[in-house]
Amino acid sequence: MPHYLIESPHTKEECLKALDEVVEKEPELLDKYEFACMSGEHTGWVTVEANDTEEAKRKVPEFIRGKARVIPVEKLTREQIESFHKM
Repeated sequence: MPHYLIESPHTKEECLKALDEVVEKEPELLDKYEFACMSGEHTGWVTVEANDTEEAKRKVPEFIRGKARVIPVEKLTREQIESFHKM
């Protein structure tokens, strides 16, 4: 299944509501999130498995979903990197 990196920026005023919605909607996802809120950068990052970009985006609280970025990501092997040098 494809992996997606989700970046979900929010304001200081939206922060607690966003956190509450993550806990309410998908509590196990909270353990996967990394947040910079405590440093004043109100953004969360999480990598999820989903069938497509839209399914991944639905993991973001609806009221901040429009600000979220969903980026397809994948791991690369050493062999793939070596093949890139031969192109």
